[in-house]
Amino acid sequence: MNWKEFLFTGLYTGYFPKGSGTVGAMLALLLYVILHQLFGKYGIVANVVLVALITYPAIKLGDDAEIYFARKDPQEVVLDEMLGFWVTMLFHPFSWSTAVLGFFFFRLFDIMKPYPIHTLEHFHGGLGIMIDDIIAGVYANITITIIMVIMKVYGIVLV
Repeated sequence: MNWKEFLFTGLYTGYFPKGSGTVGAMLALLLYVILHQLFGKYGIVANVVLVALITYPAIKLGDDAEIYFARKDPQEVVLDEMLGFWVTMLFHPFSWSTAVLGFFFFRLFDIMKPYPIHTLEHFHGGLGIMIDDIIAGVYANITITIIMVIMKVYGIVLV
């Protein structure tokens, strides 16, 4: 199961002794930047395709991870943080400011787990692992959208 472990631990970043979720989200940020460098103005589309293609396999890998680690929602699994960050960035044009805001707000919502995020953790297997981070990503995405609208109203431009 080594290739699956490589994937669900976010290229083994899930084995960091402290803050493995944050490290996994940083890896997602790095891959997001690379994606936008490779695809340029089509980076938004590439991110949508990535999220669409990876969601179901991530859930299945989460099922395997619970078997592999023999416990519910193991902290070594950071693929959920990666997917959550990519959901955060859906439909936002690339900028360093947006990427940093996305990282900050995703981690904030992932750690705070506002309603209904904390209630979704009762699901078993990969769905239980992934769903709370996907919803945290949606919350962070909406937050960034609101910030961008407010900034546009006041003529503030992000770099």
